[in-house]
Amino acid sequence: MVTIQLSLPDDLVKDATEFGLLESTRLETILRNEIRKTAFESFLSIAPELEAAGIVPMSEEEVVAEVRAARAEQNATSN
Repeated sequence: MVTIQLSLPDDLVKDATEFGLLESTRLETILRNEIRKTAFESFLSIAPELEAAGIVPMSEEEVVAEVRAARAEQNATSN
C-alpha cells in the first residue's frame, strides 16, 4: 500500500471531510469508479473509427463469451 500526500484548498478539505470523502475506503471507491468511467469513455471513443473501418460490432453473447474466456485464461495463468 502506498501513502500519498495531496495539496487541496482548505474549503474543499473542510467540505470533503464533512461528507466523509477523505476516508481511505471512500477515496478508494471514488477513484476506482472514476477509473472505470474513464476507461469506458476511452473505449467508446474508438467506436467511430471501428465503424469507419467496417468492423462489425460484437453481439452481447460474443462479448460475454470473450470476457469469460479472458477470465478463464487469467485464472489459469495465476494458479
